[in-house]
Amino acid sequence: MAVPLLINAALVLLPGGLIPFCARAQAGGSMEFQGAPPSQGKNPNGMRIFIWAGLKSHGAGQHDYPQFLADWSKILTEHGAVVDGALHPPSHADLEHSAVVVIYKGDAGYVFASEKPVFEEYIRRGGGLVSFHDSLCGPDPAYLATILGGAKKHGDVNYTLDAPVPYTVTDKSDPIMKDMSDLTLFDEAFFKMTWARDPGIHVLANAKIVATPWSAGHVGEVVPQMWTYEHTLPGGQPARAFVWMQGHTYIDFANYQIQRTLLRGIAWAGKHPVDELVDYLPPARPRPRRMPSAISGRK
Repeated sequence: MAVPLLINAALVLLPGGLIPFCARAQAGGSMEFQGAPPSQGKNPNGMRIFIWAGLKSHGAGQHDYPQFLADWSKILTEHGAVVDGALHPPSHADLEHSAVVVIYKGDAGYVFASEKPVFEEYIRRGGGLVSFHDSLCGPDPAYLATILGGAKKHGDVNYTLDAPVPYTVTDKSDPIMKDMSDLTLFDEAFFKMTWARDPGIHVLANAKIVATPWSAGHVGEVVPQMWTYEHTLPGGQPARAFVWMQGHTYIDFANYQIQRTLLRGIAWAGKHPVDELVDYLPPARPRPRRMPSAISGRK
C-alpha cells in the first residue's frame, strides 16, 4: 500500500521508513529534496514569486482564489518564474526568498494589520507586492494604502458588483501596458477609495462607475482600476506595488490582454525587466533517443 508523503512535517514517511526532509534545501526556497536533480521544465534562475491565495468565496466563477493558485503556479512557471504559494499568508522564510508576493485573497488587509512586522520587514528590503481584486480590502484602508497605493474599507457599500467595467488606458507609453487597449470587462469596480499621498499612485487605467443598485451617488465617477505605486518605508529600500482591481469574475484572468499585462506588472513589481515573464522561452527539450530496431540484420 502506498504511504502518503507528508511535506509539511519535519520527517517524511516512505516505504523504507522515516527520512529527514529539507523543504528549503535550495537557496531559492523551492520545495525540493536535498540533492535531488532539478525538476524538468523549471528555470532555476527565474524570479521568485510567492502566490498568497485564499479560500473560495462567492458564487460559481467568482473569487476563485484556490483555482488561481493552481492555474497561476503553472502559468508563472511556464513563463520562467520560480513559484511557491499557499492558502495562508507567507511566513518570514517564504518572504526571505521572494522578489514579489502576488495576492489574490479576500480582505487581505486584515492579515496585513495583524502581521505588520513581518510584511514591513519584507517591504523595507525592497520586496514587491501585487494585489488583485479585493485583496486591497480591510479594516484600515489608510494603512493599507501606504503599502499598495490604494485601499477599500471593508463593510462599506463601495462596489458595483456584477457590471460592465469600461477601461480607458491612461498611460499607453508605460511598458506594462504594451498589450492593453481600451476594453470593457464584466466584473466589479470599487469606489470611495483611500489613496496614498506623497507619493501617490501612477494610474495605468481608469473606468467610469456605471449605474447599479449599489453605486447610487457615484455613477460617472472616474476611478483608477490599474496602477503602480513606488514608495519607501522609513529606514528601508524603495519598494513597488502593482494593483489590478478586477478579478471578481475569474475568467477575466484568461483575457489575453489582461494576462500579458499582469505578467508585466508582476515582473515590474519584482524589479525585474518588465518583459521578462512575457518573453521567456523555455530551453528546447532534448530529443528522445531512437530505439534500436528489434529485428537485426534488416537491409
